[in-house]
Amino acid sequence: MTNCLVLRHVAFEDLGTLAAILTRRAIAPQYLDVGVDPIDPAEVARADLLIVLGGPIGVYEIKAYPFLANELKAIARRLMRRQPTLGICLGAQLMAKALGANVAPGPVKEIGLASIALTAAGQASPLRHLAGVRVLHWHGDNFDLPSGCEHLAFTAHCPFQAFRKGPNALAMQFHIEADPARMESWRIGHTIELGKANIATATLRKEIAECGQELQRHGGQVFNEWLDGVTKE
Repeated sequence: MTNCLVLRHVAFEDLGTLAAILTRRAIAPQYLDVGVDPIDPAEVARADLLIVLGGPIGVYEIKAYPFLANELKAIARRLMRRQPTLGICLGAQLMAKALGANVAPGPVKEIGLASIALTAAGQASPLRHLAGVRVLHWHGDNFDLPSGCEHLAFTAHCPFQAFRKGPNALAMQFHIEADPARMESWRIGHTIELGKANIATATLRKEIAECGQELQRHGGQVFNEWLDGVTKE
């Protein structure tokens, strides 16, 4: 059975629909709650698969959240060894930073469902399943493209929405794992952010009702194709 570690930053931003996909593949994920559970770089390196999830903090806030330094060290060690690593939102930003790229607040907060534009490399990657699909954006920070990585996707306000480094490391700024049936927890957990951004919870609720099932279906295709490539014997 594949050993999978999951770095989680807030309880409600979990594996979502990806959990069932892993279960069907006999992959048993083990959550580590960052900031609570110790993050041992050696333990992280031993995992067959690492998934780094989202959260509301910035990778540059190490003074406020000192645990980020050790988390970055653990991620950098895996990426150097080209071990299978998936980053979502904050997880993608951590991967970018671990690879030496700059991460900083973007020009606007992107929150809501909207499509992404795929590069030629993106169209040749598992992300091709997202062509024309509205994905869930929920971030205020942007990253530069790390050296030696393929640029996969972008939006008007976020020039680097996704990248990969070889076949084993995939980073996505957006969320395709969010479970449509459990999104109320996101709206509750991020209520202050939504208020400051002047985004109505009713609008998000309507968007998820309209597009959530399609996102779950196409997001599953992305995850399955990527996992097919990194879990080969």
